[in-house]
Amino acid sequence: MNYKIEGAIRRNKKNFIIFAILWVFIVIVFVLPFSYSSYTAGLEGKMDIEVFFQTFGASIGNPFGTLGNVFSQGATGTFFSTLLVVTIFYSVFFFIGFVRSAPKNEYTDIEHGSSDWSQRGEQYQILDRNKGIILAEDNYLPVDKRGNVNVLVVGRIRFW
Repeated sequence: MNYKIEGAIRRNKKNFIIFAILWVFIVIVFVLPFSYSSYTAGLEGKMDIEVFFQTFGASIGNPFGTLGNVFSQGATGTFFSTLLVVTIFYSVFFFIGFVRSAPKNEYTDIEHGSSDWSQRGEQYQILDRNKGIILAEDNYLPVDKRGNVNVLVVGRIRFW
């Protein structure tokens, strides 16, 4: 199970930053105007949809002024409750994308025929780093080796 989390993190390193920037953008451009507009439209006790749309249009045009209005006019409760709901939905979609990007098995993204089967140079007890018959990148079967140097190639040749 650990390889799935590590693989998903490795695949999504750049996406974490993009998702964070997108979240900040959504908060500034949409959540702030929406929460301020809903607060302003509901000041008289019932929701006035005309006031909501007028305030929403003006708030989208000036998001940083809206941020000042949210804190100066006491709309912080509405802002934080709206922010919480949007963050929960955003986190759910982010988590779904993160889980779907996890590798299906332990060998996903490993080159077939590579030297990933060995660690810390143990393949060079059998193979050579520099010359011979090419097996994989930086792995050669030496031609001057004594003993069995038979090679089994598994796979197929595709003609397109």
